[in-house]
Parts: sequence; structure tokens; C-alpha cells
Amino acid sequence: MRHAPVTRLGYPVDSMARQTIPSGNPFVRLDTLRRLATGRLPGQVVIQYTERCNADCAQCGMRRSNAFKRSTLDQDRVRRLIDSMAAKGVRSISFTGGEPLLCLERIAPLIRHARRAGIPYTRTGTNGYVFAGADKPGRADRIARVADALAEAGVYTFWISLDSADPSTHERNRGLPGVAEGLARGLEIFHRRGLYPAVNLGINRCTGGPEPLPRPVPGEPFDEAAFRQRALLAFNRFYLRAAELGFTMANACYPMRGGDDADTVYRAASLDDRVNFTPREKKPLFEALTEAIHAHRSRLRIFSPLSALLALRRQYGGDAAEKPAPCRGGVDFFFIGAANMDTFPCGYRGGENLGKFWDMDLNALGPDPDCLLCDWECFRDPSEMAWPLTGLFRSPVATVSRLARDREWRRTWLEDLRYYRACGFFDGREPPDRHALARFART
Repeated sequence: MRHAPVTRLGYPVDSMARQTIPSGNPFVRLDTLRRLATGRLPGQVVIQYTERCNADCAQCGMRRSNAFKRSTLDQDRVRRLIDSMAAKGVRSISFTGGEPLLCLERIAPLIRHARRAGIPYTRTGTNGYVFAGADKPGRADRIARVADALAEAGVYTFWISLDSADPSTHERNRGLPGVAEGLARGLEIFHRRGLYPAVNLGINRCTGGPEPLPRPVPGEPFDEAAFRQRALLAFNRFYLRAAELGFTMANACYPMRGGDDADTVYRAASLDDRVNFTPREKKPLFEALTEAIHAHRSRLRIFSPLSALLALRRQYGGDAAEKPAPCRGGVDFFFIGAANMDTFPCGYRGGENLGKFWDMDLNALGPDPDCLLCDWECFRDPSEMAWPLTGLFRSPVATVSRLARDREWRRTWLEDLRYYRACGFFDGREPPDRHALARFART
């Protein structure tokens, strides 16, 4: 008999964190079907709780060495925000930063409040600083307190950032020595409390180790095949390293361009060469990621949907036969900024301030998205995965025709659905079902 994990306070995780959170397919609820019938999806909101950070990541404008006025949201106002979201059909909330764990004592109660308000899918994460020096006296207790707070709050997914398969490369980039080596010990502590964190990779040129993927030289031919092979080696090394550390889930953040754009409200981007890829590099990059996911997804539960990667490969390969699904940011998905708690279509469309979420009439926004300005996977991945569901209600003939015509995408999408089910829809409070995942092993 399998017993529920118990936190250090003595409460079984199952009796607290899971009592109102459904498992299984998130598209089976009656209220979800009602939204689909109007061409809408269950709402998703990314809440930037703080801009404070204690790391120096090259890929992020919120690194501690970057001087600007930092903001943190007020806990009571966020409770009001959550209540408004629950009333308007939001089903998923992500608390991001900055570094979210700097505000854990406020974010954990908000996760619990969201669950009780009827928002089941709650996420937050960390740059991993808490795992530094895990073997030092008292550090294991500190990690256990973090795990207990998250388990008791009922967090659905908790992510931990890792930039490279090489520990020293990751730690130099973050400015957090000892983090990578402390992850294995820290993950054991989390697993004992019934939490299975996801490793979060921000794709960069040092994903595979200290030797970076080369940048194309202007005016010289670009060897696409050689670049793809090197990128594949980097991704393979990364996923192997993640599994060795004890991760059971993984996510990939696609490269974002820019970082100094005045319209960017979310500073999680950078102009650093390590995290910027040219458009001609992206097709082979996404091809390599697809192949690596195929190779490792029978051992790791990997979020990245292959149908979304197929759409991105086509987009950057110039295949205009079937366009990617437009991002539903500003329609069903939204970003809340830490500076003033205003709402935006996403973190990178800061020129489109929608005001306070509780004042918004979501139905007045219209159900038809049209944005393909960036590759922010938080919104692009679910938009690509969900378009057949909204399309079957709004334009059934066109949707069925597209699915019949585009056999490659349809086959990939159906495989994604089967894989997501085998992954238990990435419930980070459950261990992986190794038998279900084994069916996706490549011979």
C-alpha cells in the first residue's frame, strides 16, 4: 500500500494540498466546456510577484547587478486579484520573479488561497540558491522548510532553473556557487515530502557545457546540419545530467530576443550573446530539441509539446503552408507586472496596459488572437496545443479541414495528448509512472 508523504508538521500531503485539486485531464470540467463553446480557453495568468533577485544570470535583466528600482506586490491586494481571477474562469496561476523564494512566506499562503478559491493549477519556482551548500550544517533543514511550505500550500508544479549540463558553467552564469552540486541532496528532501520539481532550462549557447554553440559569422555560409548536431549533443547532455541529479520533469524556455525594449514590462530577457539566437539558427535548434525530447521523454516528463516545436520549426524554416497558432496572450492568458500590478497581454507587450484585472471585462476582448511576435513558451505552447479545441466550436469546418490536411501536425498533436496523459498532466506532487512513460521509448 502506498502511503501519502508527510510534511515535517505531521500532516499528510494528500489530506491538505490535494483535497480540491483535480487530477487528470484539465479539459473535462463543465465550466471548461462552456468556455470552449464560446471560443475561449480556461484562463492562465503569470503574476510577477517581485523583481528582487539574488543571482546574476546573463539571460535576465533582473539580475542583481542590473540597477533599477525593484518592486514587490502587496499580499492582500494579490488575494483580491486571485478572487477576481477565480470568478473570471482563470484555472492556472504562475508566481514568478525575480526570485520567488525570496517571498516564499507570502507566496505560499497565496498558493493555498488560490487552491481554495478554485484555481487548481498553481506554479512557482527558484533559481536554486536555497540548495547551495546542501551539506553544510543546518542547510538540509532550510531546504526541508521550503519543501514543507510548498507541499502544505498545495503547489501543483515547482520548477528549479538549471542552465547547463556542466555544474561550474551553470554556477558561473548564476553567480551562485555550490548550487548545482546541492541539487541532488535537495531533490531527495523534496521527494520525501511528495514534491517532484521540474528542471527549467533557459536555452542558451552553453546548455551542453562550457564550450558554447558558435554564432553564425555574418557574410559566411551557415552550416545548418553541423549546428543541429552540436545543439542535439548539448540537449542530450543536459537531459542526462538532469536525470542523474534526480529530476523527473523538465521544461525548456525558448530563446527570447531583446531585453532593452521600452515596451518590455517583464525584464526576463537579455541582449547577451549566450542567450540570443538568430532566426536562421532557430529551425535547427528546435529540430535538435525535438530529437532530444524523443530520446529522453521515456525517462523524464518533458513539458515541451512536440506539436508546438513543429509549428516553430515551420515558422523559422519559411514553411508558410500552415501558420502557427496565434498566441492567446491578451485573450485568455495575461501577465501581471510587479511594478504597479497592472495587466498586460504578456510580459513583452508592455505598451498594451489593460489596467487592473478585477476591472476587466474579458468577454469584451474578443476570442480571436493574432500575435506571433515572440516565442514565449508559457503562452505559445498552450496556444498551439489548444487551437483545435477552440476551433471546433468557432469554425468546425475549417478546423476539421486543417486537421485532415495537415497529417504531420495532427499525428504529432495526438501523440502529445497521449504523452501528457502518461505524464499525469505534469502533476508535480506525483512520482512518474515509469510503465506509462516506457511506451514512448524509441527503439
